[in-house]
Amino acid sequence: MSRGRPPMATLTKRSEFLAAARAGRAGTPGFLLQARKRRDDEADPSLVRVGFTCSKKVGNAVARNRAKRRLREIARAVLPEAGRPGWDYVLIGKAGATADRPFDALLDDLRTALERVHSPRPRKS
Repeated sequence: MSRGRPPMATLTKRSEFLAAARAGRAGTPGFLLQARKRRDDEADPSLVRVGFTCSKKVGNAVARNRAKRRLREIARAVLPEAGRPGWDYVLIGKAGATADRPFDALLDDLRTALERVHSPRPRKS
């Protein structure tokens, strides 16, 4: 791990995934990103936590595992630089897109999705 980059951990409990599902999201052509800021008492506030999921709509077990491997790799490449400590991120694979989309496009999708979930939304009047 290099200096200045937050350590990463993996989401494992269903309740953590459900909490992220109730928070902000950003859709991309390759996957859906859910993101939420954790309370300080939930986990180490210096960690970036990430989870991955693919439903059966993505395909059989081989297709789902391939999609999740690709999601794990883009998270490993992008989140240490663009993720924020104290946040949980869930990457959800899309049928016919996550496994087939060019890898560079998936990397760009994640960077764009992170910018969207972290940008302040204009208030509705």
